[in-house]
Amino acid sequence: MPGGRQAGTIGTVSDLRTYGGVDGDRRRADRRAQLVGAGLELLGTPGGDLTVRAACRGAGLATRYFYESFTDRDALAAAVYDAVVDEVARAAAGAVDGAPGPHEARVRAGVEAIVGVVVDDPRKGRVLFGPAQAARHAETARLFVRLFVERRPDPDDLLGAFAVGGLARVLGSWTAGDLPVDRAHLVDRCTALLVAVQRG
Repeated sequence: MPGGRQAGTIGTVSDLRTYGGVDGDRRRADRRAQLVGAGLELLGTPGGDLTVRAACRGAGLATRYFYESFTDRDALAAAVYDAVVDEVARAAAGAVDGAPGPHEARVRAGVEAIVGVVVDDPRKGRVLFGPAQAARHAETARLFVRLFVERRPDPDDLLGAFAVGGLARVLGSWTAGDLPVDRAHLVDRCTALLVAVQRG
């Protein structure tokens, strides 16, 4: 972005020294994690406004530390989204791969894992499905394809894309409070619909 700063260029030799038994690289990684956490709070809380100053304030860091990890607010927003996607992917993949029994049981395990992440921390659901990162929702759909379609013995790409696109839309509406159903009913219906569509 014009006028943006290059991440990773801020710092001095003293920033790389070991303090209190923690080396410079670890401190830098910790500061980045603090900024991602602050970004999650700002992006995932209704009315939150992600700015460089707000992120630094939330992380308890001086503004200069922002630019050692991120070029601008959009780069931080992308990092927050990536962190949420990674968490969902790990939780769901572990659940799907560890579920015994038929395909339906594996689908249910994956849906339950995804719902669990967004129920445990609603901010993550707002980041994953909300309008702030709408341009990247295709990545969420691709994640669901990998989880629920490619693990089938006979994957159908077209039906899979249709099914997981619908799943993402339903979960997004539920996260936003537009679908007044409880968690158990949501998991039951999403599982049934995914299995039915994939059966053709």
